[in-house]
Amino acid sequence: MGTVPRTGWFGGKGAGPGALIKARCLNMSEKYDAAIVGSGPAGIFAAYELTVKFPQIKVILLEEGQDIYTRSCPLAEKKVSACVFCPSCAVMRGFGGTGAFSDGKYNITAKFGGWLTDYLPETLVMDLIGYVDKVNLSLGAPAAVFSSENSAIGKKALEHDLHLLGAKVRHLGTENNMLILRRLYETLKDRIIMRFNSKVERIITRKDGFTLQMAKGAEIRSDWLIAAPGRSGSEWFAGQCGELGIPVFSNQVDVGVRVELPAEIFKHITDEVYEAKLVYLTKQYGDFVRTFCMNPYGYVVTENTDGIITVNGHSYHDASKNSRNTNFALLVSNKFTQPFNQPHQYGKRIASFSNMLGGGAIMQRFGDLIKGRRTSERRLTKSFLLPTLAATPGDLSLVLPKRHMDNIIEMIYALDKIAPGTKNDDTLLYGVEVKFYSSRLELDKNMETPVKGLFAIGDGAGVTRGLAQASASGVHVARVLARRISGLP
Repeated sequence: MGTVPRTGWFGGKGAGPGALIKARCLNMSEKYDAAIVGSGPAGIFAAYELTVKFPQIKVILLEEGQDIYTRSCPLAEKKVSACVFCPSCAVMRGFGGTGAFSDGKYNITAKFGGWLTDYLPETLVMDLIGYVDKVNLSLGAPAAVFSSENSAIGKKALEHDLHLLGAKVRHLGTENNMLILRRLYETLKDRIIMRFNSKVERIITRKDGFTLQMAKGAEIRSDWLIAAPGRSGSEWFAGQCGELGIPVFSNQVDVGVRVELPAEIFKHITDEVYEAKLVYLTKQYGDFVRTFCMNPYGYVVTENTDGIITVNGHSYHDASKNSRNTNFALLVSNKFTQPFNQPHQYGKRIASFSNMLGGGAIMQRFGDLIKGRRTSERRLTKSFLLPTLAATPGDLSLVLPKRHMDNIIEMIYALDKIAPGTKNDDTLLYGVEVKFYSSRLELDKNMETPVKGLFAIGDGAGVTRGLAQASASGVHVARVLARRISGLP
């Protein structure tokens, strides 16, 4: 077992009473049974499950960002009108990961949201997701579940060659999602050591475990290591895998726009299934386009990924906080072959064009896009739709590749057949939305890399792309590790 006593308290700047972190001052070298890098949903649930199954184990969780109480975005809090490029983006990093400020959609399905079924039986994946769902319910998740299975919308979509993915979804809402994360934080802070604003510079293997090199020469040693770097840490982790000789493979690249329109247009769909995940195979190129992260009565927001501004969306469970619009992403999926191996960089390069032309996110009316003209402030003032994000009016055809733009336009016309009004001139497109899936690692059924004792989970390992499967991957690895430490097969 490790030798670090659980003594001493400290809190971050501006932290509330619950932000106190049980820890001690960092010596030049510390020893733990297990170290977890990253405190997104994968890392959180790995830590949670370890403390349930093996409370004697000494665990340290390391996070580059801040704790849940001191994560603060000036733009989200409307203190500024545009991103001020904080040294560490609180929206992207910190306890809760990239999804902390999301509206907390947990898709209770193994059909999408990741690739865990490539490693585990579908029944086991569903059991893991069900377990995560029960934990969330115990912490205050809303009881209501929406289902797109056997829905009337699915039949109507098929009539127009749109395919509705069947699943159940529990919508926490942005406010409830944050509340549940705080309760998870309070549960963990008395059971493990948590360090924030603590970036791991390098992973070094030893005969008896691992050494994590931190800033200013500090080192943390552990017998076991769980890497859960999330999307914001995926590039760093890919570099570490290169140094450790762990093979990585390119995942798909999803690039597109966020669509915003009056909530009434999709009301018959969102009232029935809440989030419709619709997939379409374009006639022109044979590419897949899909809707993603649908937010009825929600808001379009921005994210900062290493200085690159992209768009996203969220919605509240509390109806009093609703907008009058619905937003969702339209993403074009591409799978590249060798020698391409930088899906993260591909998405960032495209998004950088939007930042270059618009100083951040760009918005364009669909009618202007079809007419081949940029949206101006004057044209925007004549729109009947009030945008929920103050983005720069511009021309997305100068940002996205032509193939992506053609696919998105074709998809909008297809959606208009099941939701008339989607192709209205006033429909707004925001760019760019990118899902930064990291390269996928070589992993076995235990989510263990070829480096024995090093496990990789969540979006940062390229095996998940959503809250439910990321959390499930953390639970699975924690159970594997608990058996190993207990000497069980």
